[in-house]
Amino acid sequence: MGCFLEKFDSFLNKSFYKLGLIIANHYGYFIIVPIFLTAILATGFQNIRYEDDPEYLFSPTTGVARNERAIIEHYFFLNFSSDFHPSRVTRTGRFARLIIKAKDDGTIFRTKVWDDIVKLDKMIHKVSVEVDGRVTRYEDLCAIWDSKCYENTIIDLYGLMPKVEAKEYNLTYPLMLNPDTFETYVFPHYLGGANVTENNVVVSAEALSIFYWLKTNTQREDKEAGLWEEALLRMMEEMDFPSISVARFVSRTLETELENNTNSVVPFFGVTLTVMLVFSIGSVMMGDWVRTKPWLGLIGVLSAALSCFAAFGFLIYLGVEFIGINMAAPFLMLGIGIDDTFVMLAAWRRTRLQDSVPERMAHTFADAAVSITITSLTDMISFFIGAITPFPCVQIFCLYTGTAVLVTYIWHITFFGGCMALSGYMEKGQRHGVTCRRVKPVSESVNEGYCYRVFCTGGISESDPWNPEDNKPHAFMLFFKNYVARFLNIPAIKALVVMVFLLYLLVACWGCTMVKEGLERRRLSRDDSYSVDFYDREDMYFREYPYRVQVAVTGEVMYSDPDTQRDLIELHNKFENLSYVAGPLYTESWIRSWLDFLDRNQDYLQLNVSTEEDFIDNLREIYLSGPANPYAQDVTFNENKTRIIASRFIIQTYRIRDANEDKDMMEVLRKVAADSRFNVTVFNPYFIYFDQYVLVRTTSIQAISLAAGVMMVVSLIFIPNPLCSLWVAFSIVSIEIGVVGYMTLWGVNLDSISMINLIMCIGFSVDFSAHISYAYLAAKVDTPAERVEECLYALGLPILQGGLSTILGITALILAPSYIFITFFKTVFLVIFFGAMHGIFLLPVLLSLLGPGSCKRRKRTREVTAPVKALPHPHPFFIHGQDMIAPGHGDPSNLKIPRPHSGNNVHSSNGQAGMGRSGPPNSGASASLNSKDDGNSLEKDLGLGTSGEESSESSLSKGVTTRRGGPDLVPSSGGRRGLPIMEVYSNNGYVSDDLEAEERRAQERRVHRYGEWEDPRQSHPSPRHSSGSPKRRPSSSSRPFSQDRSRHSDSRERSEHRSSVTRHHSSRTSSEPRGRHRDRH
Repeated sequence: MGCFLEKFDSFLNKSFYKLGLIIANHYGYFIIVPIFLTAILATGFQNIRYEDDPEYLFSPTTGVARNERAIIEHYFFLNFSSDFHPSRVTRTGRFARLIIKAKDDGTIFRTKVWDDIVKLDKMIHKVSVEVDGRVTRYEDLCAIWDSKCYENTIIDLYGLMPKVEAKEYNLTYPLMLNPDTFETYVFPHYLGGANVTENNVVVSAEALSIFYWLKTNTQREDKEAGLWEEALLRMMEEMDFPSISVARFVSRTLETELENNTNSVVPFFGVTLTVMLVFSIGSVMMGDWVRTKPWLGLIGVLSAALSCFAAFGFLIYLGVEFIGINMAAPFLMLGIGIDDTFVMLAAWRRTRLQDSVPERMAHTFADAAVSITITSLTDMISFFIGAITPFPCVQIFCLYTGTAVLVTYIWHITFFGGCMALSGYMEKGQRHGVTCRRVKPVSESVNEGYCYRVFCTGGISESDPWNPEDNKPHAFMLFFKNYVARFLNIPAIKALVVMVFLLYLLVACWGCTMVKEGLERRRLSRDDSYSVDFYDREDMYFREYPYRVQVAVTGEVMYSDPDTQRDLIELHNKFENLSYVAGPLYTESWIRSWLDFLDRNQDYLQLNVSTEEDFIDNLREIYLSGPANPYAQDVTFNENKTRIIASRFIIQTYRIRDANEDKDMMEVLRKVAADSRFNVTVFNPYFIYFDQYVLVRTTSIQAISLAAGVMMVVSLIFIPNPLCSLWVAFSIVSIEIGVVGYMTLWGVNLDSISMINLIMCIGFSVDFSAHISYAYLAAKVDTPAERVEECLYALGLPILQGGLSTILGITALILAPSYIFITFFKTVFLVIFFGAMHGIFLLPVLLSLLGPGSCKRRKRTREVTAPVKALPHPHPFFIHGQDMIAPGHGDPSNLKIPRPHSGNNVHSSNGQAGMGRSGPPNSGASASLNSKDDGNSLEKDLGLGTSGEESSESSLSKGVTTRRGGPDLVPSSGGRRGLPIMEVYSNNGYVSDDLEAEERRAQERRVHRYGEWEDPRQSHPSPRHSSGSPKRRPSSSSRPFSQDRSRHSDSRERSEHRSSVTRHHSSRTSSEPRGRHRDRH
């Protein structure tokens, strides 16, 4: 397995190395082609098919209610044009519903209130629309019952209202017969907030609910009904009544609110782009005006935007529906795209400044492209796993977003890579990063003005490319290493971090026990929508008797059999005895009414119902005949009318206060149906939505578990250490528990919207946890404390940058007055915050306590041994892909400072040669680089979504090297661990093949800057010449800068000084001191 992973890693590095060369040499094509493809694919938006049907989007495709409705509709047909009854609907169709309250919040049983109600009803009847030149009114569109519009008969109480207000007439609850019209009123269907006495007399009521049902049997009727609803809403916006306030709702309200949700976030695109541009440009800026890349920061944002257009247009061409939730994807892509920008730029800055642009691009891609691949892979897997869930809204969003991640990755490799190559040629030409004009480096601008030195200097000096003045370290990276890491290495702080984590986990688990499931309808509306008032009134006044549920019995049933009749009545009783069902008074049952009728009239009618045929004939002729008979819609016969193939009865639900009780009620009803000996189906049109409450928990657990499992496999591939992979898995679980628990405490339900984010968060959590673990594992140092320092040095700032860029990308969503987009912000913010806290604080502490090498508390000592003839593995002198084999390894008398080489071979005194820079990584003579001991290296960039190094640090001033090699250590004697070569001598410039000549020139420069240096052969005697232990001397790199000799301010004085030093050096014999330590005689 380990060998395979090494080969796979080598293959990726070589492939991206070659790709970097190709892009550098042909960058124009890689810039133009993505732009051209984006322009072509973006034309797909002209074929956009917007889907806003809430039933289709937010109900699971595998929901039981879909099958239940299919069964009901197969046996029972509801005709809106005749014999319409609202208790028998299987689809809501077109309707308008009004909830009316008195403006003073008093009872509605007052004459002045009823005056306004009657006036409102008349105005609604006059609402008309013009379709194809024909004016259509409510009377032309209304659903028909008993050959006339299905009316709100409760309004006929208007004639009794003076008597009711004068206490001369009592309204009985729950049923009442109007003495004037002989209509029977079921008050719980109409009245909300009713105050009833012990004698069932209605004293007062706070709200009235009325419906206006429309015909939808044909497409023309459906179109006209939709236009009428819009006209009604417009009229209601303009109307104001002195005594009543009206909350309105129509069948298209949910659809229009989904569209309004989409529109609510569009204005914030500009704000987000501005914020991301400022952050991106600011994050890539440097004090060095040649190496600063503000234009690439801008192009990084542009690349993410182009990729979104291309991905969306491509899927629209394929016929995939577009939904409003997709508008959150561009905000996420901006964050992901800018993360990739940081990775690419950081890898570029780790390359050697003196190399050609193709060479630097090759090494940049060998470093960064693999990291971006890992990050994009985990994000894509997370989204595409979400695309297999049974919720269409989740499927569509994850398909669009996963494809956008893929295209963003491709565009950053090609388009952004080409722009980076172009910027590299500008840098090579010593061009200003903003104005593109040629400027001087800092070391050559001493005589220039202050403004020029501050705003117009940068790059490296051609005469002295390794000048420290042109290569300064990055303060933030050192901050994480020297302060944060050392702070975390204090035992008391480790204990505090663990205690805070346990407290965090405890609160999260408590929050998980309070999870509410399901997406309530009101949360699909904007916060400022008229429908919010309607939902509030409905929940307040009409949750006592909310739903009418159909119970259908299908299959071969002998209804004439007394045992069957008894079992059917027993089935009625089981339903009516449930706590969620109101009781027999509210049940509409043809079989119960028919049997009661037979019992009352058997002596008079003498009906024979002992056989099935006689039972059916008498039922049809006597009880189900006549107009306006609702029971006639509840019995379905076979073709020759000899058998009943299906029948149903209607029950009334009772006191269902919230979404959780909606789910419980539905499951209890289904359980009674499943336990019956008959084929029983229960259904209400809202069961389609309630199914999400049942499936969202199991679907979320399955999807999250699958995504987490895949992420763990990916982590194991790139982090071949079981212990680290275990901590990655632990972090994923911890972050997910935290997000679920704290989002519940933040008012977010577990629904299809939050499920999208939870699945997506798996990929984001891996970005932090997996790569910080790998950084800790890859650190080639001795103790856990040093490993903590190295991994935070590499990833502390990138984690901070990556978290900020993602959070800034979605911050504008919180400004949208929409639960959907606010939920996106809350969940993504939680996972990014928790992931960053795990990566920066918790994981380093846990890994130092229970990670690889956690038992090693002391540095290993090295004994001085006799010189060796051959090295069993690569020498620590390893700079940018070159094996620097020091002559007489282990013998300080032969110590030479290794140098990077401009050619393909580096000649050592014993004739051995290392690999040159021109070849790809792990090629040619550097096969030994694949060994486990190829250097004390921290991997350069771990694909976090930001750089594994700082985004602004020079590649000339690092104590660690890139993926192509480990830290270059100068071997020392006496068991003293060698110093990183980059700290001893930061030379990445061009040198000649004559090592002695190069050493002499380097000595001249050192003498010019530091004065005479002590010969290391005298400071560190060889074991062959001294029997005592060699003395330990401090490195010059650890000496405070203030101890250095001050530089000459005048260029002529520096030139004269350099000449004198050259003469002095030329006159010195080979035995005179020459090395890297100051004279301390």
